[in-house]
Amino acid sequence: MIFAAEVVVDLKGVVNDPQGLTVRDALRSLGFDQVRSARVGRVIRLELEAADEGAARAAVVEMCEKLLRNPVIEDYAIESLRVGEGSSPA
Repeated sequence: MIFAAEVVVDLKGVVNDPQGLTVRDALRSLGFDQVRSARVGRVIRLELEAADEGAARAAVVEMCEKLLRNPVIEDYAIESLRVGEGSSPA
């Protein structure tokens, strides 16, 4: 089966985020004074083949642990994992 996964990788809360500070300051300069903080991360969308949802989730976790995030400064969350387009459940 084909699965679609969406992973969000963010800096850990204790890590300074200069890009987030720049975004916050730019929003404030545009009149959005209500913005107190901003953190900038990234979204990674994957399509992968797996026998079932459990195998797909395990593969995505392994990808995150081995490549997609830096464990020293980043956390990740699998935001969605679903059967992808053109794949029919067995």
